[in-house]
Parts: sequence; structure tokens; C-alpha cells
Amino acid sequence: MKIAALQMVSTPDVDRNLAAAQRLIAEAAGGGAALVALPEYFCLMGRRDTDKLAHAETPGDGPIQRFLSEAARTHGLTVIGGTLPMKTADPARARNTCCVYGPDGALLARYDKLHLFRYDNGKERYDEGAVLEAGDLPVAVDLPTAQGPLRTGLSVCYDLRFPELYRAMSFTEGEGPCDLISVPAAFTYPTGQAHWELLLRARAVENQCYVIAAAQGGTHENGRRTWGHSMVVNPWGEVVAVQAEGEGVVMAELDRARMAAVRMQLPALGHRRLG
Repeated sequence: MKIAALQMVSTPDVDRNLAAAQRLIAEAAGGGAALVALPEYFCLMGRRDTDKLAHAETPGDGPIQRFLSEAARTHGLTVIGGTLPMKTADPARARNTCCVYGPDGALLARYDKLHLFRYDNGKERYDEGAVLEAGDLPVAVDLPTAQGPLRTGLSVCYDLRFPELYRAMSFTEGEGPCDLISVPAAFTYPTGQAHWELLLRARAVENQCYVIAAAQGGTHENGRRTWGHSMVVNPWGEVVAVQAEGEGVVMAELDRARMAAVRMQLPALGHRRLG
């Protein structure tokens, strides 16, 4: 089956961002994609971190959630909806939420980003936790496909640095390993240049699965530059499709036979002794 990571350079204007996402989803659908993934904050890259609070939605209701549901239904595909701000009990805080919609437009899963990014190099400081509330639990979902259920683990950006999260997705309550891991992101340029591909390939190798990583990629109107390099990585750790910067569709084939062969030839998942 074909899957597509959609790379964006989102702006402070939600309507413009949704229009860009709509173009990319339509392009991917036209190319035969059965599943598309949007980047973190596809709907808004504000001028201030607090801007997202004005656009935070109530679970199950709001223009961004409706857009994702309608896009999935219109094109008859699965949409991993990057992230959007979701309201919490505290009006000064939101959750960074990934919603997944099936081909009929129904909500299949919700994941709230667990690990919140903080950075301080002595000159520049950033703390995502100043506005965001962390999620509670790992989430994996069996997505419907023509080839049968596709067990998909959900994560967001900074989560990528915590391999125990991906183990928890795959082996909670006797569930099998993930076939696909999704990592929507807005990696900073310096950390992306140093670690993005390295970490994505590591997650693919250690979990012997595909990784789809839809990213923000370029210089944004708020002055921030994101690393981009949206990609799909196969279970052997090979990058099978990538786009460095700019808006675009990164399309690849998810080959279940290739994944099964890797797991049979090197049955590392069955050799686990801890966890």
C-alpha cells in the first residue's frame, strides 16, 4: 500500500494552512496513497507560543477536526492529522494532540504528546511546557487497510528521543509489534540536522517496522526555520523517500512482505528479555 508524508511550511493563518493541507492530501490521494500523515502544528505556526490557545478545540468539535474528518471521507483514505491544539481544563494550557481519521471520516484514535520539548543552550531558551500540558498514555491503533489491520504507533516530534515509548506501544497487554510508527514533527534546524534521520532510522531498526515522519520544513513567517526532511524509513533502516525542504508529498510503498522477511531473518523482537 502507498503511504504519504506531507511536508508543510505552516503560517500563523489557520485558513491558509488548511488550504495547503487540502492541496497536499488531494495530491497524495491522486497518486494512490491509502494513508497520509500531516506534520506537527500543520494548522498553525504562530508568532508566539500562546497563539495556539486561541485556536484550541474541544475534543470532537472544531473546524480543524472537521477538516481532517472531511478530508479523510472525501478522499477515502486514512489521515494521521499531524497535531492540533486541544483544550484542557486550564484555559492557559492546551494539549498537543494527534487525531487519526478513517476513510469514512470517523475518529479512530487520539494521542496527546507525552514528552514536552525544553531547550537551553545558554543563549536561547524554549520550554514547550509553559503552554502545553503533557499527555498520559502511549497509543497504538489498528488502522483498517485492504491488506488487513495495520498496527500503527502514534508519537510526536520530541517523543522520538524516548525509545521506551515505542516499546510500550508495541507490547502493552500482549499486543504485537507496530507495523508503522508515525512521527509528525517540527524539529528545529540545529537538532534536526544533527539527530532527525539518525533517530528515525534507529526507531525503524529496533522495532523492525516502517516509520512515516511528516515534518515542517522551511523558514516560517514567524522567523523560525524547521529542518524538514520528511521521510519514510523501512524496517531495515533504509530511507526510501525523503524531501529536504519546502511543501510537498513524500510517497512510498509500505511492503508487508519486506517487513515480514526482516522479522523472520533477524527475529530480534522475539529475543527481548526486558520489558
